[in-house]
Amino acid sequence: MAASSAFLSTFISPQTVSFSPKSSSSLRLLPPTSVRMVRTVTLATASQPATGPRPPRGIMKPRRVTPEMQDVVGVPEIPRTQALKQIWAYIKEHNLQDPENKKIINCDEKLKKIFGGKDRIGFLEIAGLISPHFL
Repeated sequence: MAASSAFLSTFISPQTVSFSPKSSSSLRLLPPTSVRMVRTVTLATASQPATGPRPPRGIMKPRRVTPEMQDVVGVPEIPRTQALKQIWAYIKEHNLQDPENKKIINCDEKLKKIFGGKDRIGFLEIAGLISPHFL
């Protein structure tokens, strides 16, 4: 849509419109020589000022976790983003990444409980496998 904003904000002046006494519903424009173009100025209104920090929502909202997840992250309620960080910290702290391919995680007993009993998982699988542990 290649319409310019000048075109959209240009209106026909009320002085150039004449009403026909025969029909009140029809509107007749004068010939183009007497049409006067008028631009109207539009102003943006300011939005409401912020009253303070809004409560977290979505993946930033703390959620309860299962006891298996709580063993790894250490708290009963945690946001999804922080849980993922805590799991990565646990993996690095216990040196559970495959030395040849760092994208593969070798699961210990605690991680096997979270990751459905799998011995090895790819790092992209973590986010999907922790979903059932948020209540």
